[in-house]
Amino acid sequence: MGTIKKPQEAKLFAGIIAVSEVFAAQAVKELEDRYGPADIKSPAINFSFTDYYAAEMGGSLIRLWVGFEKLIDPGMLAAIKAQTNELEDKYSLSGKRQVNVDPGYVTPAKVVLASSKDFAHRVYLAGGIYGEVTLIFRKNNFAHLEWTYPDYKSETAVKFFTDIRKDCLDKLKGAL
Repeated sequence: MGTIKKPQEAKLFAGIIAVSEVFAAQAVKELEDRYGPADIKSPAINFSFTDYYAAEMGGSLIRLWVGFEKLIDPGMLAAIKAQTNELEDKYSLSGKRQVNVDPGYVTPAKVVLASSKDFAHRVYLAGGIYGEVTLIFRKNNFAHLEWTYPDYKSETAVKFFTDIRKDCLDKLKGAL
């Protein structure tokens, strides 16, 4: 029988898709107000990976990722996803989102993304929220999986997650 232990802390991040830099900046500020300073940010890139959001948000979207300074208990991810859903609602206009915020966390071994949608490769966390391992770290690089979203395979994303993983490792070593 294994011994139940507290999980290793993880680095919180949020993936943001927005209709404009203004809405993205507002979302980042609100996230920082709630989770503390963002210490790692990706550049904003054009979100042209899919048209999934086009009917609701339009066709000219931007994508960025932000990582937060403070490490979290990974068991908090479901509650954080519920909070980011509220943030999306706050910035909706006429029932249409202006910003999409998907939280997740990074550990030395993986990137986990929260979702309100179930699928074969997702596990239930709590409160109607599922978790998905979307990238794994092996052979000194992040590797995608068959279900990894195309934007998470991008050069910008891989650099961001490599940087955030390094910061996570540094913080974990400093906590010893």
